[in-house]
Amino acid sequence: MARKASRVPLDERTAGRLAELFRAFSDANRVRLIAALLEGECSVMTLAEAIGISESATSHHLRGLRQLQLVRARKDGRQVYYQLDDEHVAMLFRQGLSHVLHE
Repeated sequence: MARKASRVPLDERTAGRLAELFRAFSDANRVRLIAALLEGECSVMTLAEAIGISESATSHHLRGLRQLQLVRARKDGRQVYYQLDDEHVAMLFRQGLSHVLHE
């Protein structure tokens, strides 16, 4: 049975922002960072060790995720700690994971 096309108005700007959001999930290291942050706030050093990449590469990925408002940062002296921006990010991740694990 065919469904009607969505009536959600999707202007070019909104479509572009949504595409950017999903592009953030197009890199395995960024996805692994988001997965690690599901457990709560972590330092860059802890995240780098958890996923097995350099601190500099970790910071680079986190900067991009922060620009997309998927994570937020908190500084404590010289250490920077990251956490997911809100529950929407966790839900989006979990839904995607559920989809790829579904057989």
